[in-house]
Formats: sequence, structure tokens, C-alpha cells
Amino acid sequence: MNERNRTLITLAQQGDKDKLAQLIEENKGLIWSIVKRFLGRGYEAEDLYQIACIGFIEAIQRFDFNYEVQLSTYSVQYMIGEIKKFLRDDGLIRISRSVKELGIKIKELERIYMIKTGESICVTKLSEILELPEENIYMAMEAQKTVESINVKLKDDDREIVDLLMDENDESNKIVDKITIVEMIKKLNSRDREIINLRYFKDKTQSQVAKILGISQVHVSRIEKKILNDFKKKLLPT
Repeated sequence: MNERNRTLITLAQQGDKDKLAQLIEENKGLIWSIVKRFLGRGYEAEDLYQIACIGFIEAIQRFDFNYEVQLSTYSVQYMIGEIKKFLRDDGLIRISRSVKELGIKIKELERIYMIKTGESICVTKLSEILELPEENIYMAMEAQKTVESINVKLKDDDREIVDLLMDENDESNKIVDKITIVEMIKKLNSRDREIINLRYFKDKTQSQVAKILGISQVHVSRIEKKILNDFKKKLLPT
């Protein structure tokens, strides 16, 4: 980590709000990349961005330079964890008190109607009994249904469906690995970086890379093998 970033993080940890804001601004792309993984689940992107920022700030506060890892890598799990906690604690989709109360009334009416008639009550009937527009009934029923379906327990498993959608080991580890790999590639010398770029980002064969760089295919193979072994050691420490 360069001295500039060390200074920014240190000052932010000491309470410098301007430096904290600067770190957030400079890592905006990373924060949004985390947010995008949770879109389409009932929340505005900006709301999730604010939650991710809370996780990022927590990562800054807890960051230790002895970790030998970049803040960007270290903060990923905090951001994912904060969003996951928010979604779980908030029932995944924000529902107003009035809609929740209406949902409870509908459930009770459905129960009573089933006992009396042996049939399911229709929305039109519910609308007449509650003296509310049918669209209100639909909204309350759908809101209840969405929350239940996402938080229902899985058979023979203590986890909920929301856990599978946001599996921490899967999501955070993949992101951390990607960020770590990018950082490792940046540290390679120009020749080695070009080999990785040609092989894994431009889908060139070792023979094609050898021709482009003016070296033998065997040489390319040895260099590539060494780079990959180094990457594995850093990604999968023993």
C-alpha cells in the first residue's frame, strides 16, 4: 500500500471526516460493484449504496496495516455483510405498517372463511368486507407473500432462501478473489502482465503469445506456470 493511502486511512480512523469522504469517493466503483449484486430485491440502488457505505466505513475503522491486504479487498466482506444484515432484519422488502396490518387482517379473514365454507376467499369478497379497493388487497397479499417466500426455512436445513441468494462464503470470497487477482496482476512486470493479459483476457494460445512477444512457446509456458503457482499460493494459503 502506498504512503498516500496509508495517510488517508490513518486520518480517517482518527476522525477526519474529509479524508473518510475522500476514501468513499475513491472507492465508489468498488462499492457500486457490491450493490449491483443485490439489486432487484425491493430496494432502491441508492439505499443499498448507503448501506454498503456503512460497511465500508466499518472496514476502515477496523483496518490494520499489518493485515498485508488492500483496503478494497478487506472491505468487501464488511459491505456484503452489512447489506445482508439489512435485508434480513428488514424482511427483505420494506413494507409500511398499514400494509402489514392489512395483510394480517386478510390472513385472518382467509382463515375464518376457509373454516366456514371450506373454500378460499376471493379478492373481490375481501374488498367488499374490508371496504377497500381490490388493488389495495392485491398489494397487501403480494407483500406478505414475497416476505414469506424469501424467509421460509428450507427442508432439512436451518438456512433460509435468503441465505442461498446471498451466501457469504460464495459471494464475498469470489469478489475478494477477483480483487486480489487484479491487484496481483498489477504487481507483475510488464512482460508477465502481458502474458496473462493475452492468455486469459484475449484468449491467445501459448504459441500465439510466443510469436507476439518474440520468445519460445516453452518459455511462455514456464513463465505462465510460475505466475499461476504464485497466484495459487496467495489465494489458497496453506
